[in-house]
Amino acid sequence: MKEAADRKGFRLALGSVLALGLVGAASQADAKPTWEGHEKCYGVSKKGLNDCHNAEHRCGGRAKADGASDEWVYLPEGTCEKIVGGSVEAKKDSAE
Repeated sequence: MKEAADRKGFRLALGSVLALGLVGAASQADAKPTWEGHEKCYGVSKKGLNDCHNAEHRCGGRAKADGASDEWVYLPEGTCEKIVGGSVEAKKDSAE
């Protein structure tokens, strides 16, 4: 009888830990990054490493070429203009 009670207690404890883990994971998944102090920097992303969409696609990680002038990444403010080819404004032509 004691073994059954021990198993029940173990299962209850294990279930509680798993439930708390799932709640914690869900709250982290809903958290949105804050980009305060950052700016979009066009023309410096590597192929497949852009942060978000452009006129051709709607997802990050879809840049087709290194240094495409219409692809961007978030960088700390003031950094973009220091990088060769970097611009805080998108250009029509791309480096494909």
